[in-house]
Amino acid sequence: MERYAGALEEAMDGARQQERHYQLLSALQSLVKELPSSFQQRLSYTTLSDLALALLDGTVFEIVQGLLEIQHLTEKSLYNQRLRLQNEHRVLRQALRQKHQEAQQACRPHNLPVLQAAQQRELEAVEHRIREEQRAMDQKIVLELDRKVADQQSTLEKAGVAGFYVTTNPQELTLQMNLLELIRKLQQRGCQTGKAAL
Repeated sequence: MERYAGALEEAMDGARQQERHYQLLSALQSLVKELPSSFQQRLSYTTLSDLALALLDGTVFEIVQGLLEIQHLTEKSLYNQRLRLQNEHRVLRQALRQKHQEAQQACRPHNLPVLQAAQQRELEAVEHRIREEQRAMDQKIVLELDRKVADQQSTLEKAGVAGFYVTTNPQELTLQMNLLELIRKLQQRGCQTGKAAL
């Protein structure tokens, strides 16, 4: 009798999983209609079905939420680093202006053109250095964000989420961003628990 009850419970679990899969697939198909037609065509029934299967147990929702939190922390850290650099540059420019004004005030009038030419060269050198430091910081930020994207792609690929693999192809990246948006919208609708109504 226990064997029968176990088999019955297993069959009911399978039926619940199948119903849950159908609900997720139906919700995904509905959400895909909101995407541009070029992306709708790239999201086949099989891809959406595979995505719905990956979402069944709710783990992918948790992974996506974790990745989003990590991304926000990374972006905030990089933003703060850039702000610090900009502030250092502002202070540097201010100190240089102050130094130049003091030098001009102490300078004899007949030496003023020579001093101003030297100060202009110094200002240009500082501005060049500032531009180079900003360019280097921006490159560092882009590389760090690219690494984050690759980490996210790899994590989602390992989790078995359809459509995710490491790529730098802009069209594939846009498709992956659309898939993430679909997952987030399902999450916002409360689909991750399987108990909330779609």
